Amino acid sequence: MVPDILQRIVAAKRETLAATKALTPERELRARCRDLPPTRGFTRALAEPGVRIIAEAKKASPSKGLIAPDFDLERIVRAYEANGAAACSILTEERFFLGSLENLRRARAAVELPLLRKDFLFEPYQLLEARAAGADAVLLIAAMLPDAQLADLAGEAHALGLDVLAEAHDAEEVARLVALGLRVIGVNARNLRTFATDLSGVRALLAQIPEPCLAVAESAITSRADMAQVGARRFLIGEALMRRPELLPELLA
Repeated sequence: MVPDILQRIVAAKRETLAATKALTPERELRARCRDLPPTRGFTRALAEPGVRIIAEAKKASPSKGLIAPDFDLERIVRAYEANGAAACSILTEERFFLGSLENLRRARAAVELPLLRKDFLFEPYQLLEARAAGADAVLLIAAMLPDAQLADLAGEAHALGLDVLAEAHDAEEVARLVALGLRVIGVNARNLRTFATDLSGVRALLAQIPEPCLAVAESAITSRADMAQVGARRFLIGEALMRRPELLPELLA
């Protein structure tokens, strides 16, 4: 049987989250969030004209293993900012992606771009973590959240000043996110059960996202030809940029 990678990641996340909550109570995180400056406008950045790229800082992944052995976060995000990225995505999942909330804090100090916390989120506590560490937006994944939980988390995120990138992988998930009234909807070309990617169906799924929603193509984008294939103007790109940093100005040219 093919392993369900998403289930493994979420199970591991639940284990580590229980320990984290014991060390840092929710009331402490709420106190840290109370006097923070306003967030930087992730959705606003994506709504601007032209091609908009969320450039991702990613050290490793479950499918590809170690992507960036000499992972210099500050250098990476500063290069993204200098080369025209609209926002940065920062992996904070520790076990499978070798990320951390500390990376989010460091990125916040290094650049002025809006920052997305890229992780597997299912509790309001994790939204407080994101806000306290410097996130301007969070990822919510339809494949792991029922509608009521999605709506509650999105509402809590917005109450904290965080924007939401809601992620779908098939037509049913796109329809759910549209019905919930979520503003920024991403279509991920990656199968979260196997972590294989396939761009072939992305264009049709993006076409189901109505205005004024902002549609984002995620994963497997490696060239301008890929961008044209999916028919989008907003993208979240990680591994390709980590392997070829010079790709960003090429994609924006």
